[in-house]
Amino acid sequence: MGRLDSGTNGALLSTDPVLTATTSPWQVVHLGVRLVVRLVRGAPGRFLLAITGALLFTGAIVASALVVGAATDDLIVPVLEVGEPVRGRLAPVVWLLLGVSVWKAVGIILRRGAATALQVTAQTDLRRQLIRRLFGTSLRAYERHGVGDLLSTADVDTRQATFVLAPLPFATGVVGLLVAAIAVITVTDPLLGVTALGLLVVVVGIDLRGAWLTFEGMEEIQRRRGRVAAVAHESFDGALTITSLGREDQERARFQVAADHLRDQLVAVGRVWTSYRAVTEGLPSAGAIVILVLGSWRVVDGALSPGELVRVAYLLSLLVVPVRMIGYLFWDTSQSVAGWRRVARVLEEEDPVAHGEVAAARSAGPAAITASDVSFSYEPDVPVLSDLSLSIEPGTTVAIVGPTGSGKSSLAVLLARLWDPDAGSLHLDGTDLRALAPGVLPGEVAYVAQDTFLFDDSVLGNVALGAPVDADAVRDALRLANAEVFVEALPQGLDTPLGERGATLSGGQRQRLALARALVRRPRLLILDDATSAVDPSVEARILRGLKQATRPSTVVIVASRRATILLADRVLFLDDGQVRASGTHEQLLASVPGYARLLEAYEQDAAERTEQERRQRDDALQRPHPRSREGRQYPDGGGAARSTGSDAP
Repeated sequence: MGRLDSGTNGALLSTDPVLTATTSPWQVVHLGVRLVVRLVRGAPGRFLLAITGALLFTGAIVASALVVGAATDDLIVPVLEVGEPVRGRLAPVVWLLLGVSVWKAVGIILRRGAATALQVTAQTDLRRQLIRRLFGTSLRAYERHGVGDLLSTADVDTRQATFVLAPLPFATGVVGLLVAAIAVITVTDPLLGVTALGLLVVVVGIDLRGAWLTFEGMEEIQRRRGRVAAVAHESFDGALTITSLGREDQERARFQVAADHLRDQLVAVGRVWTSYRAVTEGLPSAGAIVILVLGSWRVVDGALSPGELVRVAYLLSLLVVPVRMIGYLFWDTSQSVAGWRRVARVLEEEDPVAHGEVAAARSAGPAAITASDVSFSYEPDVPVLSDLSLSIEPGTTVAIVGPTGSGKSSLAVLLARLWDPDAGSLHLDGTDLRALAPGVLPGEVAYVAQDTFLFDDSVLGNVALGAPVDADAVRDALRLANAEVFVEALPQGLDTPLGERGATLSGGQRQRLALARALVRRPRLLILDDATSAVDPSVEARILRGLKQATRPSTVVIVASRRATILLADRVLFLDDGQVRASGTHEQLLASVPGYARLLEAYEQDAAERTEQERRQRDDALQRPHPRSREGRQYPDGGGAARSTGSDAP
């Protein structure tokens, strides 16, 4: 039977050599042992308790066989052959059997309860480690793995990595049971003992080979599960775009392809599994028949007593499940190692965010920010920023302007230290951002992106987001963000639930709440990466003026694409091809930098076209009938229920 390889499904499959390398059976066992040691290390007490229960169960099994054998020779045979009275002989046997049953029950309860607790604890620990690692690495990790794939790793892979813990305590006890049982059978009759041992070796060898043959197939199952999760995540996340473009059929087909590939791999692995399990399920029964035939022959020859044969038969009947459990342990080890290696690729990420030991900023007022010879790229040999240097004075409002692809947003994320530069350095009040201790920078710098993210929580929960602030501070932040009026008009005010991603709000409302979330932390440096693009220009102007008049003003850096926004800035940085080409006031750059003037002209032309398009859409909407039954929910700023993007009114 051929070995299940990783398949040939093109982009669906990983080409990571660690995940597709040929692995020998003993390497799988070795990896399984290392995995078990790692998992058990987190809860050794539960593991020891489960092992204790398994050993108690093993002892009870052996004891029950001895009791049954003794009862046959001392009770059943004398009564049937000689006609001796049962009275006086039955009670001790009954009490012994009851005692062994209680003994066995205690072992089962301890083993199963502790094993379940061990497995659940290990899953929880793995998920915590994953989250800690992801939040401790740079954002490149999310690009390397993909959100959908990470979701699958955090759920399915962590669960599968701990499969081996379920049968482990029982299998550990089973080893003792097998040793004891083979020893008892061998002492009873060496020929039967050797036969039983040979049968055990054959069954274990077949199970080990079957588990090895499906190992890489199981790894491929995990990869394809990750692919299904990734496609589903993209489809759910992009539902609005998919529906608006009428691509439902294409997305259904894309998901169907991923699901079919997963099904095919599951069937392929299942076919091997069932083939081998059919053999290993039948062998113990066939072997038991052979041993019983041999035993009967030995009884006829006088080498065994009937009670000894009953003892052997009883042990063989009890060994069927333990032998089967050892097989399950091998198969579960194969699955667990496959799941673990996907978890390990995240846990072993070698791109940590380095921190220093500077515990506080040097100033309580607005921050000064400088960049010295900064270079940055997302991909090797594709520079986004090259030898960029700049200096921003405390308390100023600076607009970053440039054509598409000039590096504006990349500079913004570097200033917030969401990424680190490949070369050069950035300083906050003279301190390298990398020298600040963990947790210091979020208290000094706030970054607001164009694409806002709101949690499925209330307005208060989204704005505060764990910050130690009260409702009054949240209201002050909402007022600065020009969001107080529409929030007060919501059904429950600050306590109004917003739904997933704030789906009940317009694009401009979501942006203003995201801005309030940044402002409530009273940052010394506020970075707005086109964060008011969906807000009406007049509202944006009021927001920026309010920031300058705040009791604790911030240094504000704005990635801007509107003339109205640029005019509100004290200074403009003109970026092109990853470098600061010019710096000065809007008037100075307009007069001296032709590229800047052309860009502003293009901005104005684009704004005029959008305004005309919106006017036509409003005129068309007024001319179309709107039956009451099809009216959408109305929001305080006049947006309908389907409204999710675009600028909003004050």
